[in-house]
Amino acid sequence: MTDDSTNTAETFRPEARAPRGFADKRARDLRAERAILEAVSAVYERYGFEALDTGAFEYADALGKFLPDSDRPNEGVFALQDDDDQWMALRYDLTAPLARFAAQNWETLPKPFRRYAFGPVWRNEKPGPGRFRQFIQCDADTVGSARPEADAEIIAMAVEGLEAAGLPRGAAVLKINNRKLLNGLLTSAGAESAGQKLAVLRAVDKLDRLGVDGVRLLLGEGRLDESGDFTKGAGLKGKAIDSVLDFVSAGAGGRSATLDNIAKVIGGSAEGDEGLLELSRIDAALTSLGIADDQAFIDPSIVRGLEYYTGAVFEAELLLSTTDEKGNKVSFGSIGGGGRYDDLVARFTGTATPATGFSFGVTRLAAALRAAGREPGGVARGPVVVITFDQAHMAEYFSVVGQLRAAGIAAEVYLGTSGMKPQMKYADRRGAPAVVMLGGDEIAAGTVTIKDLDAGRQAAEGVTDNAAWKAERPGQQTIPRGELVAAVRKIIEG
Repeated sequence: MTDDSTNTAETFRPEARAPRGFADKRARDLRAERAILEAVSAVYERYGFEALDTGAFEYADALGKFLPDSDRPNEGVFALQDDDDQWMALRYDLTAPLARFAAQNWETLPKPFRRYAFGPVWRNEKPGPGRFRQFIQCDADTVGSARPEADAEIIAMAVEGLEAAGLPRGAAVLKINNRKLLNGLLTSAGAESAGQKLAVLRAVDKLDRLGVDGVRLLLGEGRLDESGDFTKGAGLKGKAIDSVLDFVSAGAGGRSATLDNIAKVIGGSAEGDEGLLELSRIDAALTSLGIADDQAFIDPSIVRGLEYYTGAVFEAELLLSTTDEKGNKVSFGSIGGGGRYDDLVARFTGTATPATGFSFGVTRLAAALRAAGREPGGVARGPVVVITFDQAHMAEYFSVVGQLRAAGIAAEVYLGTSGMKPQMKYADRRGAPAVVMLGGDEIAAGTVTIKDLDAGRQAAEGVTDNAAWKAERPGQQTIPRGELVAAVRKIIEG
């Protein structure tokens, strides 16, 4: 028999740390995300979208290109092998689970099927500043409608949803393009191989960062950057390069003017003409829905999901001026996006099923709003704290806290063992609007003493003498116990 008392081996104590890329969230963060989701959900439901929740895990083959292989079972996703030897993975986004759900339940669903969803998603990627492996996403999609007007409704709903979430008009914009225009452009530019087409699109995607001159080099033979590294270009020639640059520069002006500009440079391609017609119908629907050019405009340089989207594409860009905690300027850029993906459901059914949608990162939007000085959900107050003086009076303390809670006021009894001063510090750290005190004298007299912590702080700024402070007791009053609820509510409501 072993005597544990003689065991000199040190007890292993794991380091208390969250895994890289995973963040703990306290009440402030959760309140912000909840406020955003409640505001956005109300907008989506006004548009006739129903809520849907799917499980955190999907079979990995349902996630398309994120399917793990035998050599890299965790590539892109967090995956595990079930006891039936099938790979399951935590959902990478909310669209792939929708495609699976729609295919699985297609016979019983109303068509088109309009749904929105929100919840955590997981990505097995290298974490970095503002880049997490788990975050909250919100997604809305219409499955079963090929009409461009379905795209327009998604765009309009995204605009209204983001504004409802706390972004004032002018703080964000939806940029719209169409993959068919891009495909038509590639055809007219003479891009032949898949590699050359991809090189052209990647060059276009760098317009904001490199400018027209930099993109021109990447469309041609290539570009030498400041570090001396050479990036091979798409290999287009003079006129072809000019046509691509004319196209991506056609976005000056409102939606109608941009459509006219595109029509002048995209001609000669049936697919490009089809994309132009779809954008025209989207523009008409947006105009009817009251979405102005400053809320959503056509940007021919937008390139998203090169292997994913089949028609309209859109991206939400944050225009707010934001700073970090040190006052440094921070650019959040894109906060969401979407488009038409007509092939995703067909992966399951083999039948063409048109779909379009938009998603945004709730966690990212909350961080952006906060960086811009806008607290999502407002600044919440902590509970009223009932100070404890004597164990013998605990029944009275709980009677008081019960009285406040019954009136809908958040309240708690201090259940630590500290004295009066630490209890007041505790209430201050909790953000309590007030504390309630009752000792033996108050209990005998049927009174309570309430201290308005905000008023006390303000008064303290003008009091320099300790004796005067004790005599005046700013923000403090003793009242009959029957007036407790009314007095506390008055403090809370300001």
